[in-house]
Amino acid sequence: MDRAMGVLAQIEAWLPPAPPAIDWTAHAYRWQRRGARGWLDAVPRIAPIRLEDLQHVERQKNTLERNTLAFLQGKPANNVLMTGARGTGKSSLVRALLGAYAGQGLRLIEIDKSDLGDLGQIIELIADRPERYIVFCDDLSFEEDEAGYKALKSALDGSVASPGDNLLIYATSNRRHLMPEYMHENLEAQHQPDGEIHPGETVEEKISLSERFGLWLSFYPFAQTDYLDIVHHWLAFHGCPADQIPAARAEALQWALERGSRSGRVARQFARDWAARHL
Repeated sequence: MDRAMGVLAQIEAWLPPAPPAIDWTAHAYRWQRRGARGWLDAVPRIAPIRLEDLQHVERQKNTLERNTLAFLQGKPANNVLMTGARGTGKSSLVRALLGAYAGQGLRLIEIDKSDLGDLGQIIELIADRPERYIVFCDDLSFEEDEAGYKALKSALDGSVASPGDNLLIYATSNRRHLMPEYMHENLEAQHQPDGEIHPGETVEEKISLSERFGLWLSFYPFAQTDYLDIVHHWLAFHGCPADQIPAARAEALQWALERGSRSGRVARQFARDWAARHL
């Protein structure tokens, strides 16, 4: 018996620890994986952002908020793919919706694209929960033969198993077609002895994932006036007096020029730097 207990102790030392109990009182979670085990890890502090902080994306904001409210009310709602220019508020908009509607039962599960194969486990975990969950994948794109690609396709539309009515998938990407397309695929799209008989079907496969999202929202680079409006908003947020804000205009434009982007992210970064130096 002593030898058996010693062997069990050695085996236990090599096994990963059991996943912690899920804190169902949290508003946001990250899907964590260790070995073959995965669990929902509660996020204790959520990055604060308000819907009114997101400027010059009113159409996208209104559409996503309308879809999310329908989801919370038990009405039909769509999975959403947000694509376009970097730093224009795609992921911030999802966090802002959580802050606005967590009190109405909205919850967020953040998942890395490498763990999308675990979507079935997540669906099982929350199947009987009364809350409404958004599974959020930021900066989504796939290379050839990545495992999560087919799992996400099935979860969106195509699996015989229902994902339930308390889960939606929101994803952001800098590219609308989530699979890479190469020039050589066009060059090879001709009838040759060793070529594919139906090359058009290869193209259809590459764009089929994007089409399974019911809503597409596109985000575009900001014009200079829009960028300056966002700079002014964040300067006021950091306590800059209104009469001092115009003095920051030239520096704000120079900052954007050096970064090669007029985005909301760049505007907020400039406002932080300017406020730290002048207030």
